[in-house]
Amino acid sequence: MNHLRTFVLFMIQSISSFTMMIAIWLLSFLALEQTFLLSSVYALISGGLTFLTVGGVSNRRFVKKNGLTHKEYKYIEKNLKEAKEKILRLQRALVNVRSIQHAKRNIEMIRTVRKIYSNTKKEPKRFYKAEGFFYERLDSLVELAEKYFFLSSQPAKSKEMIVSLHETDSTLNSLNESVKKDLYIMLNDDVDTLHFELDVAKNSINRMKKTNRGIY
Repeated sequence: MNHLRTFVLFMIQSISSFTMMIAIWLLSFLALEQTFLLSSVYALISGGLTFLTVGGVSNRRFVKKNGLTHKEYKYIEKNLKEAKEKILRLQRALVNVRSIQHAKRNIEMIRTVRKIYSNTKKEPKRFYKAEGFFYERLDSLVELAEKYFFLSSQPAKSKEMIVSLHETDSTLNSLNESVKKDLYIMLNDDVDTLHFELDVAKNSINRMKKTNRGIY
């Protein structure tokens, strides 16, 4: 959804700026009798300003819709940018650990982490429900996954390395469970809302059944 929003916004910006460029060029060249070059300069400037203005208005509406201040949105956006880089590092490390034993856990971990990121990207206010993930657990996951990949890729392993691998693996399992809890907490309000809507729907159906029985 976020990619779709970005694409739609880009198309609106492009169409708006192109339309403005044509209008300003025609106005400058035909109505105001400016030179071809000067009319083109005016058109380019107006097109650029229109592109930026449309983007700015859209972003302000998006921020307002999510109940955030501009400062909060910029702060969350900065954290998301950093998180994206960390997630790419995590994916590289986990994919390179070629172990059937850990394949399921690693795939699950990547999916959960990416889901938390995409949910927050789509609705920035969700960031505050997963601060522990962004501030602590994601960093720990990346560091441990890279450490595990490094040690497991060594052709010869000492007893200390084997012990370290087991400890790292165990900690990754625990972190995987913690990250899943982060996702559950992030979606908790959605689950509560769903239960409420289900109750309303069930009550409505029951009332209709009673009404129908009364009629017949």
